[in-house]
Parts: sequence; structure tokens; C-alpha cells
Amino acid sequence: MKSGRFINIPVVLSGVLLVLCITITGCRGGKTEQKSAPAGEFTEADSTLLFNGKTLEGWEITNFGPQGPVYVSGGKIILGMGDGCTGITFQKDFPEIDYEVTLEAMRVEGTDFFCGMTFPVGKDPCTLIIGGWGGTVVGLSSIDGKDASENETTRYMNFEKNRWYAIKLKVTTGLIEAWIDDEKVVDLQITGRKLSVRPEVGLSRPFGIASWCTAAALRNIKVHKIAGN
Repeated sequence: MKSGRFINIPVVLSGVLLVLCITITGCRGGKTEQKSAPAGEFTEADSTLLFNGKTLEGWEITNFGPQGPVYVSGGKIILGMGDGCTGITFQKDFPEIDYEVTLEAMRVEGTDFFCGMTFPVGKDPCTLIIGGWGGTVVGLSSIDGKDASENETTRYMNFEKNRWYAIKLKVTTGLIEAWIDDEKVVDLQITGRKLSVRPEVGLSRPFGIASWCTAAALRNIKVHKIAGN
């Protein structure tokens, strides 16, 4: 074998492949960067964060009239106690069917609902009430004109102050489902039913969250578009 330059072909090829990997995928430290969907844009694969933890970007303070103060503090949206509803309404695009909403909510002060989530079901509105009518009622308002306190979704639960509750709502064709923590609290077939909202939360449409004579905190609000049935 003659002395001189010796080229290790497998090593060279490995180096070329590594450069191509870095150039094409933009991987850093062996991990490929992933970009999350911008607020207000929905994809089949990604959950969209509706609250950035810093500002009310994408939301409007709902002008109920006698509402309390609304502001962001410590990564939370604070709904101050008002003389009636206090809340926020989402101002960007929102799906009408085949979606899931998740969030965490907390009752800070007061004894009524700390999460009244108004949402679309196709072209019709409905509201999921958490802790209403004196603090314990959970259900949908309204079904065939009957409120959350008087239809088949009515149930009673105790809620502690200053404790986070994980809430999940799922809306698909003909069905509304909801969970608090890991407990399923709503499972309603809605084909042929009339959905509506009480006048007090009408300004929350199409998607909004409110409290009633109660101070509340909200965080980690997300929507996830799911495949249709």
C-alpha cells in the first residue's frame, strides 16, 4: 500500500448524511423543531392554546354591565366578582362541531358558578354550568327550555374554593359530553332537542366563559379539533 492520503468512504458518507439531516430538518441536538398552531387556527392534529398566559389576546371582556374586573395575573385569567356575570368572549375563529375544549377553573370567592362555558353546537348555543344555583349544580343550560337545574343533565357536586378543577367538553354530531377531573358529568344525546342559553350569558356567544356573582380563575384553555363521525 502506498503512503499518502487515505479516504475513509463510509466516514465521509456519514458526514454528508449528517449535514443533510441538519440542513433539511433543522434538527438541533438530535431533536426536530416543531411549531405550534397560531391562536385561532385549528388543525386536525394539534390542540390550540386559546390563552397565552400573559395577556387577553384573542379575547374580549364581555360587557355584561355589572361585571367585576377582568385581568391576567400569574398565568391566570381572573374574573372578579360582579353583580351578575363577569366573563370573557373569544374573538377569533372557533369550530362549531367536532371539537374538545379543556381548561382548568377555580372558585376564588362567592358561592355560585365559577365556570359558565357557552359554546356552539352547530348553529345553536348551549352553556355548561359548573357550580351554579347556590354552588353545587352542574349541567347544561338550556335543554328544551329547561335550565341546568331542571333537566336530565342536572347533578350536584361540592366544589372547594381555591382548588383547580380540570374541565373537558366534547361536542360531536348528536352528542354533548363533559368531564370534571376524571368524572363524566354530561352524556347527552341531542338529536331532536332544542338547545339555547339563558339571557344572562347571551353575550358569551359563540364561545365564552363567565362566572356569576363569584370570583374565578381560569388557565390552560385549549381547543382540539377532532375528526367527524
